[in-house]
Amino acid sequence: MVRIMGIVNVSPESFYKGSVKVREEDIAKTVASMEEYGASIVDVGAMSTAPYLDTVVPVEEEIARLKHAIRVIKDSCTLTISVDTPRAKTADAALNAGATILNDVTGLKYDPDMARTAKEHSASVIVSAYSKHKVQGDAIATTLELLKESIDVAVDVGIDEDKIIVDPAIGFFREHGRHEFFTRLEGMTWLERDLAVVRRLRELKVLGKEVCVSPSRKSFIGRILNFDEPEDRLYGSLAVEAVCIMNGADIIRTHNVKESIQVARMVEAIMRQV
Repeated sequence: MVRIMGIVNVSPESFYKGSVKVREEDIAKTVASMEEYGASIVDVGAMSTAPYLDTVVPVEEEIARLKHAIRVIKDSCTLTISVDTPRAKTADAALNAGATILNDVTGLKYDPDMARTAKEHSASVIVSAYSKHKVQGDAIATTLELLKESIDVAVDVGIDEDKIIVDPAIGFFREHGRHEFFTRLEGMTWLERDLAVVRRLRELKVLGKEVCVSPSRKSFIGRILNFDEPEDRLYGSLAVEAVCIMNGADIIRTHNVKESIQVARMVEAIMRQV
């Protein structure tokens, strides 16, 4: 059964304002609803890593935001807590506070202490395709190569193979960006790359890992549908999530838990009859 990972951002800078929850009562209500709808995981982030935004915040601020949010989440639901950060000091604080999954958009490659931090906490890791250098070539071949590198980093420090989840990093391959947490792309557009990943997602199953995808309200949906505002991208997001599930996704990371749960269950029912 596909698992649904709900997104809670405690970073006011995040690209989709509907995901931003800062007040305790808003965080509590949101995660309780996610659990009621049927989510398995809540992914909490305290710093936006959208490549086109200049939203890097000091580590101390990221930590303070996360510790507050995780305390509220633990008091409000029984969902597994994932922390979305590329920085090891932040990850350490969040894992100490009660998170059990580390979601790193840089695939354990940006911060040299990240893999060791995950190992010390016996955390599961979601590693996204990432390179500090420009990449080119076939979208899936490149993605597989980068994910294999991250798997090797994890295994080399002793992280159990069954604790490693892969993510193709939809939205994080760009020609240009404003920080270090994305991969610079050449030879194809970011739109071509994201569409290719969705279309060929099943090819990632060769890695033998669970596949997590997060297309929710991302720019490629806005470009195709001519919607500049993330608030307008719900139906496009659900369509992409359905295709991802049909193509082998194991975890859907989404801003739209109620709707995504319904999509997942319908697709699963249809696919069982095939």
